[in-house]
Amino acid sequence: MGHLVGKDIYKQLVQKIDAQPVRVPLNDRIYNIVKTLYSADEAEVYVKMPYGLSTVDRIAKCTAMEPTRLRNVLESLSDKGLVIDLWIEDQYNYMPSPIAVGIFEFTMMRTTGDLDMKAWAKLFHKYFEDGSLYKANFTEGMQVGPLRTIPHVESLADHVEILDYEKAIHIVETAEKMAVGLCSCRHEKYHADAKECDVPMDTCLSFGMGAEFLTRHNMATEVGKSQMLENLARSREYGLVFQADNVQKGIASICQCCGCCCNLLLGMNKFGYENAIVTSNFIASIDDAQCNGCGKCAKACPINAITMVADANTETKRKKQPEINLDICIGCGVCGLSCKPAACRLVAREQRVIHPETTFERVILQSLERGTLQNQIFDNPQNIGNKTMNAILGAFLNLNPVKKALMSDTLRSRFLGAMRTGVKLQGKGWLTDM
Repeated sequence: MGHLVGKDIYKQLVQKIDAQPVRVPLNDRIYNIVKTLYSADEAEVYVKMPYGLSTVDRIAKCTAMEPTRLRNVLESLSDKGLVIDLWIEDQYNYMPSPIAVGIFEFTMMRTTGDLDMKAWAKLFHKYFEDGSLYKANFTEGMQVGPLRTIPHVESLADHVEILDYEKAIHIVETAEKMAVGLCSCRHEKYHADAKECDVPMDTCLSFGMGAEFLTRHNMATEVGKSQMLENLARSREYGLVFQADNVQKGIASICQCCGCCCNLLLGMNKFGYENAIVTSNFIASIDDAQCNGCGKCAKACPINAITMVADANTETKRKKQPEINLDICIGCGVCGLSCKPAACRLVAREQRVIHPETTFERVILQSLERGTLQNQIFDNPQNIGNKTMNAILGAFLNLNPVKKALMSDTLRSRFLGAMRTGVKLQGKGWLTDM
C-alpha cells in the first residue's frame, strides 16, 4: 500500500475511524471509500475533532479553525451523516460518526444532495466482501455489539416472560418521535446489483433523538404510530429479523433484516462470526409431539441454524425432523412465525445475555473489548497530554487479564459506575443518560 505515505489526510481519517467503538482496519478498500465521501476540508475536521460529543467552540479550539468556516464544514458533514449532531443543553454537539452504525448506514440512507448511490454501494459492497471488518470486530470472546436481536413475540412459548425493552411494539408505542428510512444494507445490495430478495427497502425505523437526526438531514421521513406498527406487521409477513440498538433505554432504531442482504447476518452466514449479532434472551426449541416435520422452520431461519434430519422416532409419520444448532441461534423467532402447529417456539436461554442499559454503557463496553476505550476517556487527539495518556491507558486496558476482569460479572457494574462518576465530574452527566 505504497500510496498511503507521509501525512496523507485520508490515511489519518481511516485511522481516526478505526480508533472508535467499531474497528476499521486500513486497506485500499476503506481508503477508497473515505476518499470518495469526504472532501479534504471535511477529512481534516473529522481527523482533528474530539471523539466525543463536543460544542463548536471546543472543536474550534481543537482544530484551530475559524468558527464560522468550521460550522459550515460540520453542517456539511452532518448532512452526509459523516458526523452526528445532537441538540444538547441549548446547542448542537458534534461527534465523528463510526463506520457502523454511522458512515455506512447514513450514506446509503441519504435522499438529497449530490448522490452517487451506485458508486458508493459498489465501494461498500466490495469492502464488506473482504471480511476484514468482521475479523476486527467479532473475534471470539467479544460479547458487546451495536445491535441486538428482538424476538417476534408471536413465537414465544406460552409460559415465557419478556421484558418491555425486548418488545418491538412496546418500543413503538412509547416513542415520542418516529421515522422510517431506507434499509442501508438492502439499498447497498440493490445498487451493487446483488439484491436477490423482494423485500421492500423502507424498513429502517428510528426513534427519539435518532429520528430527529435522520429527519432533519433528510435520511428518513417522520411517521405516526399506526404507520410504524403497519411497517412492523408487514415485516413479520416477510419473515424479517428485528434488530434494535443494543441498549435497554433510549433505543434509537430498529432494523428489519433479511438473511441475504443484512451485512451483520452475512457476518454469520458468509464469514462464520457467530457473535456478529448479539442474541436475544431467547432460543428456539422444538416440541417433538407437535412437530409434523414440514421443514418450514428450516426454510425460514435467516442464519441456517435449523436443518432437517432423518426422524429416528418410528412412532411418528414424519420422514424428517428439525435439528437446531443452539450455538448459533440468535433467538429472533422467525422460525416460529411459519410453524402452523406451534411446535417451534422461543424459550428463555439458561443464561441471560449482556444488553447494556444505555448507549453510554454500550459504547464503554464495546470500546473496551475492541481496544479503543482510551479514546473515549481522553478524547482530544490534538492535545499532547491526551495523546500521552491515551498511549499509557491503552497499553493497560488492552491487556487481556484487564479486559476480562472489567467485563466480568464481578467488576463490570463497578467499572461502569466509575466511568459514570468520571463523566459527571467533567460536567457531562447528561452523557450517562443517553
